[in-house]
Amino acid sequence: MPKVLVRIYPWESPKLYFSDFDLSLGDQVVVACDQTNEIGSVEVVKVETKEVAREKVLRSATGRDKTVFRERQKEKKEVIDICRAEIKRMNLGMKLVDVAVSLDGKQIVFAFTSDSRVDFRELVKNLSTQFKKSIRMQQIGSRDEARKLGGYGICGRELCCVRFGGNMQSITTDMARAQQIAHRGTERISGLCGRLMCCLAYEADLYREMLKGMPELFSSVSTREGKGTVIEINAVKQDIKVKLETGKYITVKKEYLKV
Repeated sequence: MPKVLVRIYPWESPKLYFSDFDLSLGDQVVVACDQTNEIGSVEVVKVETKEVAREKVLRSATGRDKTVFRERQKEKKEVIDICRAEIKRMNLGMKLVDVAVSLDGKQIVFAFTSDSRVDFRELVKNLSTQFKKSIRMQQIGSRDEARKLGGYGICGRELCCVRFGGNMQSITTDMARAQQIAHRGTERISGLCGRLMCCLAYEADLYREMLKGMPELFSSVSTREGKGTVIEINAVKQDIKVKLETGKYITVKKEYLKV
C-alpha cells in the first residue's frame, strides 16, 4: 500500500500513514489521532521507506469535514486567551504556542514551550472544567515553535524547517566545527529559534570528506621553510595557513606538510 506523510499539527513533523487510495500533494485527509479524528495535509506522497506505517488514512476530507474544521479554527482564539490567563494566574513557567481543537470537538491539544519541566496537572484540571473537553498538553522545542510561526532566515529565504518540511535533522556543534565556523560564536550560527541553524547540515559531510588528511587547527607542523602552527584551513582550496616560528605566515598545500 502507498505510504504518505501527513502533517496533523503545524508544530509537529509529518507522520507516516498508509493509504488504500491515491492521494496528491496538499490533499486534506482525515486520520485517527490520539482517540479522535483529525484533518491533516499530505506533504509527501509515495514515501519510499522500510519504516512500518502503523496507522492508515481514513478518508479524503469531505466538504463537511472541511466546514467543521474551519469552525474549530474559529474557536482557537477564545481557547488560547483563557489558557494564557490561567497560566499567568497560576504563575507557570511555560509559553503557550498553539492550540488545536479536534475534529469531533471532544479534545483540545495545547502546545507549549518551557525551559524546564512544568507541573501542569492543576492547569489541565481547570481547563477541563471550563471547556468540558479532554485536555492534552504537549511540550515542544524551540525549533518546532519556529516551524509553526514561520519567518525568514539571514539568507533572506523562508526558514528551512518550514520550506522543506519533513522530520528535522538534529544539528550539532560538530557540523559547525567541520565547516570551521564554530569560532564565530553561537549567536552568528544560530537561527531565529535560538538553536544552531538547520543549514549547517547541508555541507557538513562534504567538509568532513575534504578535511581528511588535513592537520588540526593550532597543531604543530613542519614545512619546507621550517616549523610552525596551523592557524587557518581552507577545505575547499585544500590550503593550510601556517605561522612559522620566525613569525612569517605562509600558505601551503597539505601534501607539502609533515605533521
